[in-house]
Amino acid sequence: MLFRKAKISDIETIHEFINYYAEKDLMLARSRSSLYECVREFTVAELEGRIVGVGSLHIIWEDLAEIRALAVHEQYQRRQIGRGLVDAFLAEAIDLEIPRVFALTYQAPFFVKCGFQIIAKEDLPQKVWKECINCPKFPKCEEVAVIKNL
Repeated sequence: MLFRKAKISDIETIHEFINYYAEKDLMLARSRSSLYECVREFTVAELEGRIVGVGSLHIIWEDLAEIRALAVHEQYQRRQIGRGLVDAFLAEAIDLEIPRVFALTYQAPFFVKCGFQIIAKEDLPQKVWKECINCPKFPKCEEVAVIKNL
């Protein structure tokens, strides 16, 4: 399994992954334009030349980053690919000297297994007032906030 930073040529695959799960109401949809703008945030999991998982680490503030758009192809789930992506993002946050990483997720038990703790979304005012306020699901978001101190 190879975990690597995404390239422009990966955007269509990343777009397909994210929007496949968004159609199932498991994550938020992303436009191609937004993916191109933040391609440097994305990491992909590649197996035998095929992308099987994606996700991104988005910096929110000097002490806070968010794992976003974490998705693993259905045929490759339960093979530690999601965990590998999370570990890559945590290592990246450590390298960037960012002490806290969070996620808003419908898969809280997965993140708890990765060492995150469930918190109230209100404990993340930078996220809520910068981005959540513009989300079509706000204020009735059913995602759970999880955080890990590094």
